[in-house]
Amino acid sequence: MSSFTSFNPINLSNIVKMAHSSFPDIWGWIQTLPPQTQWETNTKSICICSSSQTSIALSISKTLIHPSSISFSIIANYNLPISLWTSKPLKSTNNTFFHEQLTISKLLTNIIKDILNYTPINFSNSFLKLPEPNSIPNLKDIINFVFLALSFVVSVYEAPQDIRCDCINTLRDQFTCPWARETSKRLMRLIGSNAEEQWMRSMNLAITNWMMELKAMNHVLKAPSPMYSSAFSGLGLWKIQLYCPLIAMDVEKCNSNGQDDQKLGFSLNYHQLEGVIQLNYHVMVREKWIDVSVSIDNVRCDIIRLVNETLMKERGAGIDEKHFPSRISLQLTPTIQTNILSVSVSRSSENPTLEIGVERSIEASFEPPNPHIGISVSAGETITANLKPWKFEQSVCGNSGTFNWFLHDSVNGREVFSTKPSKFALLQPKAWFRNRYSSAYRPFTRQGGVIFAGDEYGESVLWRFGSGAIGQTMEWEVRGWIWLTYWPNKYKTFYTETRRLEFREILSLTIA
Repeated sequence: MSSFTSFNPINLSNIVKMAHSSFPDIWGWIQTLPPQTQWETNTKSICICSSSQTSIALSISKTLIHPSSISFSIIANYNLPISLWTSKPLKSTNNTFFHEQLTISKLLTNIIKDILNYTPINFSNSFLKLPEPNSIPNLKDIINFVFLALSFVVSVYEAPQDIRCDCINTLRDQFTCPWARETSKRLMRLIGSNAEEQWMRSMNLAITNWMMELKAMNHVLKAPSPMYSSAFSGLGLWKIQLYCPLIAMDVEKCNSNGQDDQKLGFSLNYHQLEGVIQLNYHVMVREKWIDVSVSIDNVRCDIIRLVNETLMKERGAGIDEKHFPSRISLQLTPTIQTNILSVSVSRSSENPTLEIGVERSIEASFEPPNPHIGISVSAGETITANLKPWKFEQSVCGNSGTFNWFLHDSVNGREVFSTKPSKFALLQPKAWFRNRYSSAYRPFTRQGGVIFAGDEYGESVLWRFGSGAIGQTMEWEVRGWIWLTYWPNKYKTFYTETRRLEFREILSLTIA
């Protein structure tokens, strides 16, 4: 791995391209290669991408010790060929590697594990068990995508600095095309949720490293894919999974104090947002209409560190300085609204109880030689309101139902995401946001995230449809916004900021 944390490849520019992507069909090229015994040279190559300064190629080479074994390499051609990555040797029993299920599985596992190993936080990847290749749907797309991801990661870490930007810029747009987004979702379902978390942390660490380097050079910051999201619909459940590096989120507001603090900037940027939204839906067919109810099952939001504790202490402001969720908003809208009769929410607007107490006292004093008696009268009034830090609201806008959570300052009751503390409050060691992850009254989990579950927030939105909707498969648009705020925890600074992430997914259900 770099400190950032006589070979001529054949440029197959006319090779068949994947739909909506200019990334070459590596799997198709592999399938057309003859057995190793028929190769005229020891190496076969394909150009992955090229720019004005360099090109990146995938090379397949026979090993010198075992002619029946081969290895894959990613090479950057810049003056001299530079090896960015080499696989473990893969043995073939009959010189037809590309048609052997076991060897293909080893290649796929090798690449995925090498990507997972780029995160400095140690995780066990022994849980990574892939099915047989012949049982993997869209195997071609999966293999092409992991080569794309690997090319990006090794370009960030292994490419020399003077060609790194060219390498990454040629690959960046591939991650935003529809093919890459859909294939990444298939890959995450294939490797399972534990490996998915590690994959996203490794990829987002690479994105963060690259964007931090651009920031240091005063270049425009643009992530190749600022957010990953996937959605599942079935068995009465809608589920949305979110991952986004903090550095790629939009800064909605901040103050200038502390913007140049490199230690604080390191701590704040080397985290990622991980979110899960789970909604229960229920269809009730009546005699003359249909009710569709959607309620909260789980809304979880965590801010996860991308580097280990030692590095965060050495280069950052410590592991305790990070953002916290300050507002979450979800909006659900049926995409076809022809048969909608009404929309209802299950919770009223807040009507908090106020305890009002009035205290009166009379003070009299006699001051000789003044013949008059001085009397002072004072009346004190105390108002107490019992409010939780998180305020939950529901609302309806047209045919859309919304769920909103707002975090409030426990001292003055103001919304946190839209305000900032005074300098006097920032200096107070006992302010609620100081030592916020260890306080018994913290409005977060011990790790700094939040969980809104059905036990307290099992509210619902109900759509009433006319009977003409029976038998239809309907799509719902789920839009969401998550605000993350930073106020100092243990670090001495006046810097505060709020960042925002927006996401959108389409989910479906059948009215039956």
